[in-house]
Amino acid sequence: MLAQTKKELKGVVTDSKGQPAGSVSVNVKGTNANVVTGADGSFTIRVAEGDILVFNAVNFIAFEQTVGKGATMAVTLKEKVGDLNDVVVVGYGKASRKTLTSSISSVKGGDLNRGPISDVGQMLQGKVPGLNISKSGDPNASAAIVLRGASTLRTGAQSPLFVIDGVPGADMSILAPDDIESIDVLKDAAAAAIYGNRAANGVIMVTTKRGKKGALQLNYNGYIAQEKVSNQLKMMNAEQYKSFLAKNNLVLAPENDKGGNTNWQDEVQRSSAISHNHNVSFGSGSENTTYNASVNYFDQQGILKLNGLKRMIARLSIDQKAINDKLKLGLSVTNSVSQATYVPYKGNILAQMLTYLPTAPVKNADGSWYENFNMSSYYNPVAMMSNAEEGSKYSNLLGTFTAQLKLPLGLTYDVNVSYQRFQNVYSAYYNRYFTNNYANVYSVPDPPADPSLVTIGGTNGKAERSTTTNTNKILETYLTWDRKFGLHSINAVVGYSYQDTENGDGFSASSTNFPTDAVSYYNLSLGNPYAVGSFRINLGGATYEHVKLISDFARINYSFNNKYSLQGSIRRDGSNVFGDNNKWGYFPSVGLSWRLDQEQFLKNVTFLSDLKLRASYGVAGNSAGFSPLTTKLIYGTRSQFYNNGVWDNALGAIQNENPDLRWEKTATTNIGIDFGLLKGRVTGSLEWYNKKTTDLIYTFPVSTSLYPSGSLTANVGSMTNKGFEFTLNVTPVVKRDFSWTSSINLAHNQNKLNSLSDSRFQADSIQLVQPDGGGQTGSKIQMILVGQPIGQFFVYKYAGQNANGVSTFYNAKGEQVSDLSKLNPRRDYYLAGNAQPKVILGWNNTFRYKNLDLNIFMRSVLGNKIMNVTRADLSWVTMAQFRNLPVALADESTKDVNAQIYSDRYVESGSYVRLDNATLGYNFKNVSKDIKNIRAYISGNNLFVITGYKGIDPEINQGGIAPGVDARNFYPKTRTILVGVNVSF
Repeated sequence: MLAQTKKELKGVVTDSKGQPAGSVSVNVKGTNANVVTGADGSFTIRVAEGDILVFNAVNFIAFEQTVGKGATMAVTLKEKVGDLNDVVVVGYGKASRKTLTSSISSVKGGDLNRGPISDVGQMLQGKVPGLNISKSGDPNASAAIVLRGASTLRTGAQSPLFVIDGVPGADMSILAPDDIESIDVLKDAAAAAIYGNRAANGVIMVTTKRGKKGALQLNYNGYIAQEKVSNQLKMMNAEQYKSFLAKNNLVLAPENDKGGNTNWQDEVQRSSAISHNHNVSFGSGSENTTYNASVNYFDQQGILKLNGLKRMIARLSIDQKAINDKLKLGLSVTNSVSQATYVPYKGNILAQMLTYLPTAPVKNADGSWYENFNMSSYYNPVAMMSNAEEGSKYSNLLGTFTAQLKLPLGLTYDVNVSYQRFQNVYSAYYNRYFTNNYANVYSVPDPPADPSLVTIGGTNGKAERSTTTNTNKILETYLTWDRKFGLHSINAVVGYSYQDTENGDGFSASSTNFPTDAVSYYNLSLGNPYAVGSFRINLGGATYEHVKLISDFARINYSFNNKYSLQGSIRRDGSNVFGDNNKWGYFPSVGLSWRLDQEQFLKNVTFLSDLKLRASYGVAGNSAGFSPLTTKLIYGTRSQFYNNGVWDNALGAIQNENPDLRWEKTATTNIGIDFGLLKGRVTGSLEWYNKKTTDLIYTFPVSTSLYPSGSLTANVGSMTNKGFEFTLNVTPVVKRDFSWTSSINLAHNQNKLNSLSDSRFQADSIQLVQPDGGGQTGSKIQMILVGQPIGQFFVYKYAGQNANGVSTFYNAKGEQVSDLSKLNPRRDYYLAGNAQPKVILGWNNTFRYKNLDLNIFMRSVLGNKIMNVTRADLSWVTMAQFRNLPVALADESTKDVNAQIYSDRYVESGSYVRLDNATLGYNFKNVSKDIKNIRAYISGNNLFVITGYKGIDPEINQGGIAPGVDARNFYPKTRTILVGVNVSF
């Protein structure tokens, strides 16, 4: 058979407005023949009649055209117009970005942060403007997530609501990164109000991958990573420490001078931690049935010895069409099993690894642990870690069933049923060395909790075990009407939701006095706790709770000519967690948008590919962290009294009733503009918002002459968050073999507490965070103050050292004072900066050259302050004979009795710029008939940090009501080098 005659074909490519489309790739399908259009849209290529030309460009929808008999060709491409053709997931449906009236940010699964990450929040770090995420290096710690500023004074109630495949409140531990298709973040109340009393902090919608029709698709993704601690505090070695003592005429006690030269940070931490992840997925389908299944295994060693997390996730989803495609059924089951290994009394160990003397060895010459029990709460941190074990084994099951029936007149009826079950078994064992030597351990928790001395209790070993089961059953059903009438489009939804949640179903037990440590916590019956008179069996303090939530909701979207859009929604929630007088609440929203680029007066503006204005207002609620008992009068043990030779419990009210308690409400006004330029090569958005929270919930002290108990949880006060967000996506270069895309997002938020009083309760401030530094018992360093943001530091103003080398501080009159007895915190403290950042920034760049790709991602947090409690406590030079010191204090004098006093001397800038990730990959295409593609890559996480902060790392917790406190217990972050491979069969 003779080859077809080749001919020279000349053509021109234009956009939908008739303008030339340059840098468009023109390829003869099935061959390597390829050219790129010039700036005038023209191209010339040798082809044969019947060949298929494929036209591709970053900003246009791919297009194919068959070569005919002629020598010329004219092609018109349709613009992608940035993300306007994308469909985003909203509550109880989907929507086109063209008609969105609210603020929603989207991240595709392939654009999420990757690496040894066990928390979905960390995957979003720096990807969404306005989403402030902070995370330490602890693999078992959750990321702190705050969207558009804190809007509550309740600890643990700031995180957004997570919705996985339409299931609200699903646990994030069931997600494997490779199973995520996309994440949509509903940021304003107009978008989130459809979820009512749980949406005040925003909603994060996660969509997982489903099966697709066609041939079997089999994929393997895996990596192995080596993590090393990214930074250590520079503490004195033995020689430096002894030199400091000699310089200050101090002598080390013989029991502390054992000839050691120990770096306790090295002894507590691994020299390197190994992590690896493996994901196998496969899916296929016919016209009526599709399925997708995956198995994921994740294993991450913590940088602290004995610490880590192992997790196995299995997932299966099936979609079935029936009744001539009018009925669509879906079934999805996901189960994750995790094994978390903790470091017992982690905060204490992290603190002791800095202060324990370098002259002490880890072990004595005879192999026994070195200890000096003559010093109070001075324990060998390596011995503490090695003589105790603590961990959890927990599983998460999520099963969902969906049914969608197409009805006449553009109606569809959906039913979603889901069942979630979380089971946790906690176990701890402190062996006989631990219980017989560490009677009292200093606990160093995360703020706002204060340090305390904990009595271990027991002897000859102590075991604790507990089990907890939480279940959540949800039924949601809704009717959707979707019709077009000429230029008019209407999408309306009305529905009902029922949620039944049971938490805290379980029990606890403990025992002590074991004949051997060999059985650990596996057989509590071997203990003899009754022979230890002071020991009390711990039966747990968790309370069982049964929560019900019933809701009705409705939403309508109207669009005229794809140019003007209107959205309105309302949700009515009823819950048993609030007072009898306020069990029901209403949460409305409204939004408008106007696509100006569709107006006639902008049709001839050729550089403009999209321009849309939108405005919205909505109200959402916050009921996170409440149980049905929050509003009830509760009696419990108040004290004990001696009765006929026996100590009996005295019962009394421990919680007051409040039938008027209602959920906090957050009203948000949002104004945004979306734009696209140069045929979509430049896109972006600018947002302004004003978020006001009313009916703030706080527990106030009350008079026991008026109430049975001394405190009452009530709605008092308001708070605002105002700010703006900016996103810019640019494609600077698009060539045949090379492209460069860049995206940057930044956000600014200003938080303010407006009031904390009403006619019954009067307050203007709340002092919190008591680190208990040397000689400072009772001193607090933060204040929640009316007129100021959350996270306001409130300490002395440092005035330098006097002639005697003693630190001084300014009093309220501006006088320098060194005698602390002449200073009063309430009078002489001053506002010394705030922990909330002024700007959060993320910048991503992707370069592609043929089959090679390079991605560089940087993050920055600017304008925040950190209270470096760790540095302050390490500056306690008058205790130098008993504690190690930082190298930076080598020239200090032990005469400075005030060196460690909390002041603005230790309030430092927390600003930083971090190279969060750099990944270099190469794609091997069409490797064989069985292997479609292999992508090999090498990646580095946390490669460098530019900061002036003097602590271990500036990424201190930004969540909660006490952000920005480096409290002696920071779990070090790591620097990671990772190699991985993705294989498609």
